[in-house]
Amino acid sequence: MNFLLTPGRGLSVALVALAVLFCGALPAAGASHAIAMHGDPLYPPDFAHFSYVNPEAPKGGSIVFGATGSFDSLNPFIVRGTAAIGLREHVFESLLARGYDEPFTLYGLLAETVEMPDDRSSVTFSLNPKAHFSDGKPVTADDVIYSLEALRGKGRPNYKTYYSKVEKIEKLGPRKVRFVFGAERDREIPLILGLMPIIPKHIYEKRDFGDAGFDTPIGSGPYFVENLQPGSRIVYRRDPDYWGAALPVNVGQNNIDRLTYEYFRDANASFEAFKTGIYHARPEDDPGRWTTGYDFPALRAGKVRKEIFESGMPSGMYALVFNTRRPVFADRRVREALIQLFNFEWVNRNLYYSAYVRTQSFFDNSELGSHGRKATARERALLAPFPGAVTPDIMANGWQAPNGDPAGQDRENRMRAVALLREAGFEVRDGRMTNAETGRPLTFEILVATPAEERLALTYARMAKRVGVEAAVRNVDPSQYQERRSNYQYDMIFNSWFSSLSPGNEQSFYWGSEAADVPGTRNYMGVKEPAVDAMIVAMLEARSREEFIAAVRAMDRVLLSGAYMIPLFHQPDQWLALWKKVKIPERTSLYGYRSSTWWIEEK
Repeated sequence: MNFLLTPGRGLSVALVALAVLFCGALPAAGASHAIAMHGDPLYPPDFAHFSYVNPEAPKGGSIVFGATGSFDSLNPFIVRGTAAIGLREHVFESLLARGYDEPFTLYGLLAETVEMPDDRSSVTFSLNPKAHFSDGKPVTADDVIYSLEALRGKGRPNYKTYYSKVEKIEKLGPRKVRFVFGAERDREIPLILGLMPIIPKHIYEKRDFGDAGFDTPIGSGPYFVENLQPGSRIVYRRDPDYWGAALPVNVGQNNIDRLTYEYFRDANASFEAFKTGIYHARPEDDPGRWTTGYDFPALRAGKVRKEIFESGMPSGMYALVFNTRRPVFADRRVREALIQLFNFEWVNRNLYYSAYVRTQSFFDNSELGSHGRKATARERALLAPFPGAVTPDIMANGWQAPNGDPAGQDRENRMRAVALLREAGFEVRDGRMTNAETGRPLTFEILVATPAEERLALTYARMAKRVGVEAAVRNVDPSQYQERRSNYQYDMIFNSWFSSLSPGNEQSFYWGSEAADVPGTRNYMGVKEPAVDAMIVAMLEARSREEFIAAVRAMDRVLLSGAYMIPLFHQPDQWLALWKKVKIPERTSLYGYRSSTWWIEEK
């Protein structure tokens, strides 16, 4: 039992000090089955399973998923190499498991219980005594400590960013560990620690954790790697001795015995393979293919079906990204002009069967987005120390995308673009947009790695050409593309950022100033904006959902005011094609469909 000791209750300050000396920091709450970022967990301590699973789903069968590209590593935790798909999801577990019916709540997995004081200055995890790795060794506090130190020391940059906030690690027993945080208050960090992958110390301390390669991964998850063909196939087998199968967070999940990821050269080769049944589940993101490409024999015969799922998730951001580290994009007026030149209405009609929706916020389709919303008093208070960080129009109503001409003329937007370029010191000479002072033409390169990107980039290049701007499109192989992207060696690229209903520490990795010059982050634009950094801090310190929403919307407004990218478009729903044997629960989660909840019926 935990007691809150206060001098005002007849206990002297000296006795309080002695109590702290012998008992440790004074806790404000007892052990819990779950923690939520804001508010209370949706599910009570005695819940049986999540609502979006079928608890009676049969076990067995096999499924093949499709992937494009290749892989050269079985280490998903480092920058070096390209890791095979599925390792983090199937092999390596976290202390806590996410519930996908709510914005951000975690429930017991490897950790049976979790404790933290009200100020979230520390978090304590008590491990489930049944938890063990696939080699039979128990999961201990030493494994948890090793995992944090290895990931912080040699893992991806985001791990270092997150876990550097841990100031002290206290081993409280063979299955109990406490992480104490520094003076910088971050109310999300206990949840981030809850999602930390746990790595067996007795295996990985004998390896060079920073090396890519094909050493067999060992974890505590429901699957292990059964076999692989480097670069082309990896097969996972359900562990019959998986320790956590009966936990509420796992009931109705991990139903399929064998999971195979088959790699293909490109999207076209992958689709042809799906049509013949080489693999069995295909998320679709090509509206042309979704609209006209599924008229093939297996679908007509009822062996394949198309499913559409609604999602409560924000749209995320798919965009053409300006690398502001390059002088050509240093002037915001130049970037704003180039945004004006993208004619979404023509592109959507002629390339995408009018299937897409224009993206106008990093958090479109959710309460977190600023589009169409006037800044609240709380937002304005957060932004007050940064005058000029948000433009007046975006403060008043969010970012409004230019209205393009479906017929392709788009004369008014071109005129606005030319006016902005003149303000930035450019003029047209011999049909080329030229810097009036240096005489250099306005040219840049769009780096692409797929045919779909190349087609859209060429379309945009033709739009830019109409005002004398020259955009060259360069298609490179995936490995070269990844290398150049990781080291910011490009003028412009396409990129997608996933958004959740509870954005947090990853936002520093996306657009924090410290990430701008660190290779391997996702700050591809090179944003160094104090207002963005401050809004991220406000998000992490928010104690209520209302405060949190205000901070996210304010950050959204700052990013959009900076004109760091050309926001493109998103699917209004999730599109998925499945072979008949793949079955799914009747209800989907707030986040959309979850493949871990599927099962197989061969007849």
